[in-house]
Amino acid sequence: MSQITIKSPKHCAEHKQGFKIERNYKKLFWALSSFITAILLLSLAIWVILRPAKPQFSLQQVDVYQLSLSGSHINSSIQLTLLSKNPNQKVAIYYDDFQVYATYKGQLITSYTYLPPFYQDHEESNLLTASLVGDQVPAAPSLGYEMGRDQTVGRLALNLKVSGRLRWKVATSVTGHYGFQVNCVSVMAFGPSVPPSAPLTSNQAAQCSTTV
Repeated sequence: MSQITIKSPKHCAEHKQGFKIERNYKKLFWALSSFITAILLLSLAIWVILRPAKPQFSLQQVDVYQLSLSGSHINSSIQLTLLSKNPNQKVAIYYDDFQVYATYKGQLITSYTYLPPFYQDHEESNLLTASLVGDQVPAAPSLGYEMGRDQTVGRLALNLKVSGRLRWKVATSVTGHYGFQVNCVSVMAFGPSVPPSAPLTSNQAAQCSTTV
């Protein structure tokens, strides 16, 4: 004999309720998916149509107050002024992360200096100043030789670098984060003719390379 199962009205009601909840979750999932997809497509359309130009940076002045080796460590004190420009006519920029540091012969010689986040409007320029300090930074064994050779030649080249994250803003739409890197080269006189107490200075504007 076959067994006949009769479900009570209460059981059927619970089954229907569970089905409705499951269906509502599916609707919510598809709604969220559609919203996220629309935002991504909008960001892509903004990027493709407007193609924002990379921000431009130029080094305005660099003053090196200390650059000395102490055993296998290097001490440094550098003050720099950087000009940041947004070349876009319709795209603004949010700089959410902005850190500056210096290298010499590929060796990090200062700690990272963080500048506060800022907003840059269409075709706007900003002067940024930063104080970079290196206190007993580990130095490669060859750095002393390289520094002595540069002093003999009478010229010192430092790389002043920036790394961070930015967002593009078009009207009321804002894209996600994009990482960017800036590299500036500062060349200054460095030799026996320069007084030991005088800072090494370069006030010739130098264009920097930027990658986004």
